[in-house]
Amino acid sequence: MSTPPSDLAAAPGCPVHQAGTPFDADGPRIVLDTPAFVADPHRAYEAMRRRFGSMVPIELAPGVPATLVIGYHTALQILNDPDHFPADPRAWERTVPADCPVRPIMEWYPNVIRSAGSAHARYRQAFTAAFDRVDLHELHTTVEKIAIPLINEFCESGSADLVSQYAFPLAFEVLNRMVGCSADLGRRVATGMAAIFDTVNAAWGMDHMSQALMEQVQLRRAEPADDVTSHLAHHPAKLNDEEMVRNLIVFYGGGIEPQQNLISNTLLLMITDERFGGDILAGSLSTRDALDEVLFSDPPLANFCMTYPRQPILIDTTWLPANQPVIISLAACNNDPEIAGGDRTGNRSHLAWGAGPHACPARSVAYLVVQDAIDQLLDALPEIRLAVDPSEISWRPGPFHRSMTALPVTFPPSPRLHLV
Repeated sequence: MSTPPSDLAAAPGCPVHQAGTPFDADGPRIVLDTPAFVADPHRAYEAMRRRFGSMVPIELAPGVPATLVIGYHTALQILNDPDHFPADPRAWERTVPADCPVRPIMEWYPNVIRSAGSAHARYRQAFTAAFDRVDLHELHTTVEKIAIPLINEFCESGSADLVSQYAFPLAFEVLNRMVGCSADLGRRVATGMAAIFDTVNAAWGMDHMSQALMEQVQLRRAEPADDVTSHLAHHPAKLNDEEMVRNLIVFYGGGIEPQQNLISNTLLLMITDERFGGDILAGSLSTRDALDEVLFSDPPLANFCMTYPRQPILIDTTWLPANQPVIISLAACNNDPEIAGGDRTGNRSHLAWGAGPHACPARSVAYLVVQDAIDQLLDALPEIRLAVDPSEISWRPGPFHRSMTALPVTFPPSPRLHLV
């Protein structure tokens, strides 16, 4: 981790001489994509908080400065002020090289998470309407039909990697069914999305995924069905093909990686934390309680919700530069000492779904998929145990997500399940 500067003095003539504290634009910044940070981000957040307070000067990639918000109340202020903190990154993009590894996940596209004003309202209307038409009862059955064959692939062996053999393929297949994608198109989408979140070959990942989704859009324009692609394609907002592809990418981005990570991270908690294991067996805590604990402590998107101030702005005695990314650390904000303490059971005030006009519109769908996936697994294999010491779990690199490379488990070999 980079060493923060010891003195954050304002440059002569800076308005901060009158009020506030600037970041030293030329000084060292915290780097999020280091082995030490990935291994123990909460320790890093604590050190940041002691040094900088609610806002931290970071480097998203070499030569790409940004501000990381780690204060809960500050994050809410920003997320609920789209006029001063719009999500449109086009002014920032002009300052970033085309080959910047984080650019593909942050740059402007005509979609619901990278737009502002009337454009955002139009995309949001179509996006929300597509989710509202998802039949949650049918989705419950879909998750069961996908989960049982996956469990049957490893239940007789007594061991499994719950990331590659369960969480990822389940989240991936559920999304494919909702979007109406074939297995082949879905695989191409998933490969591209993984490259983007890992910020490795991210530009290739975006192109690979976009080509697959354009084929899906053209298919559903010609042959509508009861799926998200068709609902978007035939919505009164009249999205063009490019807008369709870019909003489907948002759908996959919010469905595969975050849901896979939420399933895995919650299973890790439930398997290793005696507080949850004991209470769940006793019937006093539910899977939903465990989910919300993880959404507080280890949300699947740890640092996200990018905004770009239109002009220099003073927040919490700190001046933020115009058009420089402001990233909300959902993980750090949820664990802000100002709101921490007490029993959080049943408390859903975390920021894992975002807040304000860009808050996730699909939380009910996500809760159902993840909760059902976990319940199906634990009902089938109730004696599941972690196969390694928790300290041996490794995490994928990348500044945005909180994602295990693998979740190895053991359990008594069990007979295959049968769908009712």
